[in-house]
Amino acid sequence: MMRTHDSSEELQETVRTAAAAQTPLRIIGGNTKVFYGRHLKGTPLNVGKHQGITSYEPTELVVTARAGTPLAEIETLLAEQGQMLTFEPPYFGSNATLGGAVASGLSGPRRPYGGAVRDMILGVQIINGRGQVLRFGGRVMKNVAGYDISRLMAGSLGTLGVLLEVSLKVSPRPPMEITLSQERDAHNAIRLFNVWAAQPLPLSACAFDGEHLYVRLSGSEESIQAARNKVGGDKLSDSTKFWEKVREQTHLFFQRSTAPLWRWSVPATTPPIDLPGEWKIGWGGAQRWFRSELTAETIRPAAESINGYATLFRGGDRSGEVFHPLSPPLMALHQHLKRAFDPHGILNPGRMYQEF
Repeated sequence: MMRTHDSSEELQETVRTAAAAQTPLRIIGGNTKVFYGRHLKGTPLNVGKHQGITSYEPTELVVTARAGTPLAEIETLLAEQGQMLTFEPPYFGSNATLGGAVASGLSGPRRPYGGAVRDMILGVQIINGRGQVLRFGGRVMKNVAGYDISRLMAGSLGTLGVLLEVSLKVSPRPPMEITLSQERDAHNAIRLFNVWAAQPLPLSACAFDGEHLYVRLSGSEESIQAARNKVGGDKLSDSTKFWEKVREQTHLFFQRSTAPLWRWSVPATTPPIDLPGEWKIGWGGAQRWFRSELTAETIRPAAESINGYATLFRGGDRSGEVFHPLSPPLMALHQHLKRAFDPHGILNPGRMYQEF
């Protein structure tokens, strides 16, 4: 049974009180992504009880829910109507919430082919750092007023506002999906990912684990069979379980080492990166997971040299800079946004960067 509870007035009053006293708040939902970002202090503000799907129109491909609503409840409801969240959000725990998915801005294996979480946001309702309730965007695809401001909430880690409600575009589930695997080295895996991406193939995920590349095909039986003939490889017996392990980081690669985990974002055609450590390739070459004890002073310049950037995803020193340093103009823009939404700096201060 789905739970419904509106905590907006209680949350708003708490933020107002904190703003008056300039007391830092630490926003908590399901607490499944607490590892992500810089170490955070502050009085807990629990949004997890603010639950409920407030609107769902299957024919309009739009769902609206409160921020504390469990992701599992939303995806179960969508599945009953043959629909899904296109960005395939990682849970990292059974208590994962919609607010956490949006605030973290994290997307799963389907991201390069289906879009990111920010691309699916139609509208949001938030509490800003003054304790005001604001709404941006809407609940329908035709309403684009404030659309870009709504997108700002994706990946902001609660530093711009306390999410109360989110409206998302959803998509029909593909009628069929299979995953093909073949043994390759890293150079050939990256080459093939890019060759296939340039062709009209029904790709929905591509990854390489160091020995085998994996390609998920999604669509009609006819289109998948035609693509399978072009791609080749062996069919996995359980495609769903495999990509769930990749998405939730329970795949062996993520479990066999305790070294800090870095996420690199690079051009998809980037050759294998020559740094000592363990590598896993995702998103058709555009995402590189890296396990290593190397320091940020070594890793980040290496990422910049190939027009990429590196984020300390798990482990390591969370009191330092976790996200790749911004250029001075971008940092100034971020600081301006922070002051506009949270003038007293009380919402998750320091979660993204030490400056805000």
